[in-house]
Amino acid sequence: MTHPAQPKASHFINGEYVEDTAGTPIPVIYAATGEQIATVHAATPAIVEQALSTAKAAQTAWARMTGTERGRILRRAADIMRERNHELSVLETYDTGKPLQETLVADATSGADALEYFGGLAASLTGEHIPLGDDWVYTKREALGLCVGIGAWNYPTQIACWKGAPALACGNAMVFKPSETTPLCALKVAEILIEAGAPAGIYNVIQGMGEVGGALVTDPRVDKVSLTGSVPTGKKVYAAAAEGMKHVTMELGGKSPLIIFDDADIDNAVGGAINGNFYSSGQVCSNGTRVFVQKGIKEKFLARLAERTGNAILGDPMDEATSFGPMVTENQMNIVLGYIEKGKEEGARLICGGKRADMDGYFIEPTVFADVTDDMTIAREEIFGPVMSVLDFDTEEEVVARANDTEFGLSAGVFTKDFTRAHRVIGNLEAGSCFINSYNDAPVEAPFGGVKASGVGRENSKEAIKHFSQVKSVYVRMGDVEAAF
Repeated sequence: MTHPAQPKASHFINGEYVEDTAGTPIPVIYAATGEQIATVHAATPAIVEQALSTAKAAQTAWARMTGTERGRILRRAADIMRERNHELSVLETYDTGKPLQETLVADATSGADALEYFGGLAASLTGEHIPLGDDWVYTKREALGLCVGIGAWNYPTQIACWKGAPALACGNAMVFKPSETTPLCALKVAEILIEAGAPAGIYNVIQGMGEVGGALVTDPRVDKVSLTGSVPTGKKVYAAAAEGMKHVTMELGGKSPLIIFDDADIDNAVGGAINGNFYSSGQVCSNGTRVFVQKGIKEKFLARLAERTGNAILGDPMDEATSFGPMVTENQMNIVLGYIEKGKEEGARLICGGKRADMDGYFIEPTVFADVTDDMTIAREEIFGPVMSVLDFDTEEEVVARANDTEFGLSAGVFTKDFTRAHRVIGNLEAGSCFINSYNDAPVEAPFGGVKASGVGRENSKEAIKHFSQVKSVYVRMGDVEAAF
């Protein structure tokens, strides 16, 4: 019997499912059991060509529609997505292993929010009039053309919408390549857009590994590349896009600081640390994995953290009581277990967790290390798993310098009751998406993105419109032209 997660076909091009079994088979493994639940095929050169030529052909008419018309389609897609939230959340759980308790509120809902938000903005994309005496200049905001989206495996539905919604709102077409680890959810996004009235070819999904991504990024017809992924992948893709002078958005990794001052509300700070390390089993790029705790509350904080971490319920992700799921793949689990061993070897104090859970699937216990120093591997490198490093600090000046001593700059958070200090510290931290007395909130209304090695450009909010459109300026002379001869 076919598993319910098996899609109708591997790709979605020009408004319909398309299969080409000549492509390399990609097994879809359910992280909670290790069993194969579906198979898709990587895009062959013929599939890549079909997706790009279709999108290129469809884009012009789409851009000529009014913003109101485009917006109506995106908003309709948001409504459909919300109506189907349960089935989309189940698929997300099959795709990623994340608990249904989480996917029901964080994944398709976030995708729907993006479609609704950018659907609402689409009609407002205007230019300006610049008076120059009798003459004047006017500007127009125009589509870039053909955009490529390359997704990561931690938020497959959300990323497909975070990239697709602003691209489509601005009048672009998109070819989206999900991560080969989580190929299922983006197909549903494409299907829903067609159902909502989007023209065929405006949003295509094709599967594949690095070589398919490479073929998309280097194609001369492509005007823009938006990637969510690791820093090493980002550097490669950015360089390839630069060869063709393409626009880029790079949403990459981080090793973000979460700073907890001794006047913080302990329970809120512990909650922030849990959200910033253990949500999605730690597989979130903005996670605050370096938790700096002022010495005055260190032991109190660790005791409360250990107690609350003990309440995590590991189990069947389809059971809504489960609050902590597996790693996305066996490989990712082994990478994280390797970091845990390094933490032990380098002398960090294990507070809780520290090993693979004794159950089916790729589960690792939520792990907390204390007495971590800045030079330890677990404090320098992005782990992308449920491993929290707790570091001590004395003064504000010291902790800001240490927090900034990293190549990354995606996120940062501060917990304190002193609001002057909160804003001052955040003002001094080198990070793009920051939090005060909170962590990891990502509403579509707010820009999301990093500085330094964590990326370029921003997703979400009105900022994303700038990254999916370009400005044309037109000088209008009302009188005679003067010339030297």
